[in-house]
Order: sequence, then structure tokens, then C-alpha cells
Amino acid sequence: MSFFEKMKEGAAKAAEKAKETVEVTRLNAQIGAKKKEIEKLQQNIGELVYQSYLSKDADLESRTVSLCMQIADRYQDIAALELKIKEVKNEKVCVCGAELAADIRFCPSCGHQFEPKPAEPDKTAPVSALGSGKAEDDQ
Repeated sequence: MSFFEKMKEGAAKAAEKAKETVEVTRLNAQIGAKKKEIEKLQQNIGELVYQSYLSKDADLESRTVSLCMQIADRYQDIAALELKIKEVKNEKVCVCGAELAADIRFCPSCGHQFEPKPAEPDKTAPVSALGSGKAEDDQ
């Protein structure tokens, strides 16, 4: 491999790593925003409970449940974003909690075996190898 090929390969790897870092940073910012929404909803619950106490409000439960459901939705959003981060980083989490590279078949911590992923079709295959789809192919 020539010097220039090595430089080109190194630059491509650096560009991919930068792209990954930008995506992870964007997802982490979304997680931070969701956590702030949760804090605000929790504050609203506290204020609602206190105001209901002062006014002897009987409808406290339904309004509190609504806010709690909104909090649960935010936690689900956060879990989905964290999963996207794992995908961007090409990582997976074992049942024991260890974070591993996505291509690992066995967990080095607990020995858990992961199911192999099905092979993806080769998207670089030439169209002619797949058939042209013309009527002469049917003869």
C-alpha cells in the first residue's frame, strides 16, 4: 500500500469518526432536552399536588396520572435515543450490562451467546448480475 493510499484511508476513517461524533453529540443533546422536560413535569406534579392540597381538589389523581404518563413517554424516548447512540457507535449491550462491539458473538464478561445477524444483500452488485428484467430473460 502506497503512502498516498494510507493517507486516503486514514482520512476516510477520520471523516467517519467525525460523522459518528457529530451524530452522538446530536443524540445526547436530545437526551438532555428530554431530561429537562422530565424535570419540568416533575415540578408540575409537585405544584399540582400542593395546590390541590390547599384547595381540597378532588380531581388530583387524574391530572397527576396524566403528567406521570408524559414522564413515562419521555423515558421511553430517552431509551430509544440511547439505542440509536449504540447503533451509531456500532455497539450492543449484553444481558449482563456490558457494552460490546456489535460484531461480538460471545460476551467476554458472562459468556452470553448472541444470535448472528442475517447477512445483508450486497448493494454494490452490478445490475446485470441480478437480471435485466426484460422479456428475453423469460425465454
